[in-house]
Amino acid sequence: MASVDRKETRILGIESSCDETAAAVVVDGRRVLSSVVASQIDVHRKYGGVVPELASREHLRQIVPVVREVMEQSGLRFEELDAIGVTQGPGLVGSLLVGITYGKTLAKALGKPLIGVNHLEGHVHAVFLEAVERGEEPKLPAVCLIVSGGHTVLYEVRFAEEKGSGKLIYRRLGQTRDDAAGEAYDKVSKLLGLGYPGGPILDRLADAAGNVAAPVRFGPTKTRGNALDFSFSGLKTAVLYHAGRRNFAELLRLCSPQTLGLVREFQRAVVRDLVERSLAAAEECNVETILVSGGVSANSQLRATFEERTKPAALKVHFPGRALATDNAAMIAAAAYAPYLRREFADVRLNAKASMALE
Repeated sequence: MASVDRKETRILGIESSCDETAAAVVVDGRRVLSSVVASQIDVHRKYGGVVPELASREHLRQIVPVVREVMEQSGLRFEELDAIGVTQGPGLVGSLLVGITYGKTLAKALGKPLIGVNHLEGHVHAVFLEAVERGEEPKLPAVCLIVSGGHTVLYEVRFAEEKGSGKLIYRRLGQTRDDAAGEAYDKVSKLLGLGYPGGPILDRLADAAGNVAAPVRFGPTKTRGNALDFSFSGLKTAVLYHAGRRNFAELLRLCSPQTLGLVREFQRAVVRDLVERSLAAAEECNVETILVSGGVSANSQLRATFEERTKPAALKVHFPGRALATDNAAMIAAAAYAPYLRREFADVRLNAKASMALE
């Protein structure tokens, strides 16, 4: 088994939690040697969302060629790896099992340690990957917003008390009560007949809307109890109500002012809630840093609004690059580095966890 005293630690990461089959090799948890992502968008597009059974089959088809390609790009032999990091959860069980089974088999064949990684923690490390390369390592403690098709959750993130362990401690501050933000984007895009995935499509249309008159203005969403919780189901229903009320079945064209205005107001409402609650969380935790990760963090208006709102408050906001915002394996390999140094290894009993807590 590889020694932790080695000058460089090379970890192969494998990600298969949903509909991307991904592999990456990362050095010392920070430098990406190679990264490959095989998307399944074309497979799921006609259904308007991810079909779990089809996702599992695609992972089975893609996992071997994706890992071979990433190893070729890295210039390393399998024997030169120090460990294998795999996504254990949360995610779709069938999809997770493909990556875990392959990772366990490869680790056993190579005699390398296996590390199970929480997918959400991977998204946190995605922010650090490129920031460190730019010499802008985020300052902790921080508030982290993880926002994607499957997750919308706020955490307080800080280092563990054990110095040098690299271990991060998470405290959940708020979460969605119903739909995740990315899920709401997909559903709204589907009901308006605009296609899948909804996030990039609605982002482009909202930008193209400019100052066209809006058929409706959506107010802030409110949740009883925890003020830092999110709720997007009502907003989605409101879009459906206004679309039906104005007979959008006859108006749905990408150039329709009514469609553009409705999309713009939907996105404005989602972005407003995400930013406002993140700022409130940062104030509550008395931190100077906000981390934003997950597929929806690639949204142009979300990035611009965070930048605009954090400057007056003397807050620093950090995003991953768009290639690392969506699901990828570089973030999994990066998150596996600290457990590797602590020798927190898994064995053949490692199993998928569809609902896996980060706290």
